Amino acid sequence: MTESTRETPPAPASPSLASPPAKPAAPTAASSVASPAAAAPARTVPAKPATAAPASAVSRRGFLSTIGIAWTAFAAACGAGAVATTRFLFPNVLFEPPQTFKAGFPSEYLVGSVDTRFKESFGVFLVRNEEGIYALKAVCTHLGCTPNWLEAENKFKCPCHGSGFYRTGVNFEGPAPRPLERYRIVLAEDAQILVDKTKSYAYEKGQWSDAESFLKC
Repeated sequence: MTESTRETPPAPASPSLASPPAKPAAPTAASSVASPAAAAPARTVPAKPATAAPASAVSRRGFLSTIGIAWTAFAAACGAGAVATTRFLFPNVLFEPPQTFKAGFPSEYLVGSVDTRFKESFGVFLVRNEEGIYALKAVCTHLGCTPNWLEAENKFKCPCHGSGFYRTGVNFEGPAPRPLERYRIVLAEDAQILVDKTKSYAYEKGQWSDAESFLKC
């Protein structure tokens, strides 16, 4: 190579012939989709609480509490047994009105009257006629209801099923199968009327003719 050739600088490259700058490479599918392992946050595992070591022996306070509860339950059981035993030794008793009572003097009763003073307290009607006084049992012979004396209608009337009885106690209407019963009636030592409910007299048995089923006065 000659000297003139060596000193001549190379001609500059034409702009139109210059190569364009290299484009950045498009991201690949593998790089654009993050892996599940990389996207998911790290899972933290909670630490297990430390378990206390079991007590080797029951404390004194716990032992005393257990003993106290046991003694309380035992005492309650003993108390319940004592109450049951007491009720067995002293059973319930039904207190009924006296079976005998005094009803005043015969002169207090008017002829043709029906006295209802002792209906509620003793279950007795006292009736006086021209011959004397008799005590009717205030219990209907149908189903045991308490009849009422109806002065305006001159009869005893059962409010339950409508049975009717004459002043004498003889049934005449309704389902009652027989007359009212009478109680024993006598004079006490002090000349008062004494009614004895322990003895009753039934008409259909012919017992109204008994001397103590009717007080002559």
